Amino acid sequence: MIDAHAHAFELLSGFGSEGEFRAIGNGEGVWATGRKQKVIPNGHGDTSFTVEELLRLAEPCGVKKVVLMQGGFLGFANEYVASCMRRYPEQIRGAGTFDPFCRQSRDILTYLLEGLKFRIFKFEVSSGCGIMGSHQDFPLDSKMMMEHYERIAGAKGMLVFDIGGPGDGAHQPEAIGNIASAFPAMPIVVCHLGSYKRDQRSCFDEEMHIMKRENIFFDLAALFWKVRPEEFPYPTAQYYIKEARRMVGPERLMWGSDAPSTVCKLSYDKQIEYVAQCFSSTEQELVFYRTADELYFGS
Repeated sequence: MIDAHAHAFELLSGFGSEGEFRAIGNGEGVWATGRKQKVIPNGHGDTSFTVEELLRLAEPCGVKKVVLMQGGFLGFANEYVASCMRRYPEQIRGAGTFDPFCRQSRDILTYLLEGLKFRIFKFEVSSGCGIMGSHQDFPLDSKMMMEHYERIAGAKGMLVFDIGGPGDGAHQPEAIGNIASAFPAMPIVVCHLGSYKRDQRSCFDEEMHIMKRENIFFDLAALFWKVRPEEFPYPTAQYYIKEARRMVGPERLMWGSDAPSTVCKLSYDKQIEYVAQCFSSTEQELVFYRTADELYFGS
């Protein structure tokens, strides 16, 4: 299997709407507001969650390949993610990231493309832990952003977006559709199946139709957490998964864990189990392996 959405970091160094998020030991971090949060499961790190710990967590469950994502929650770590890809070229793929509001964002993107050889780029833009947590809301299909996408497309790259859920300024399914139309040859992945909560079924149905494009895919990471409070097997999350299977097809869905923080709430094997219940054995091959292998590993 492939975990299509996970994280690894040398030192917790996040930033978001609550300011900086820094490690305090025992797998916990503290935001600048003073709120503490557990992000590393017991036995897998104190202030870091290395790629080796991620593989140690994943491999007993049959997961042999992992895609490392980045975002403000745990901190940007382009150099570390690139080093993980160099050390584990058969097992690890990683997404680069950057803040497009940096004055030298063009130079940053040049280095990520040419120096670190990234071809996957994730923009975590949600207003909690994403770019819109520390910047004013902005259109994802603005001129500034489209220029960056054009360069990524020109390098035969792909885009990954965490747009937050409905009500978040970053939740812009129409813009995602516009980007997909502007770059029809470039794959686009929407994380967390769009981050819908328990009471947003009608919104989900409407917006999934907007984002139903040949080059748009979705990962299923952390859906159980998005629909809280619910208990295993998370019937609302399973409803969204089954409806997505019906509307866009299992070939456009990929399982991901969003480890390590989600494993503090639900064990890795149980995260696999509740998603697997939604698919036939043939569909599971697509969702848990083949689509991610073709998109991220190029095979």
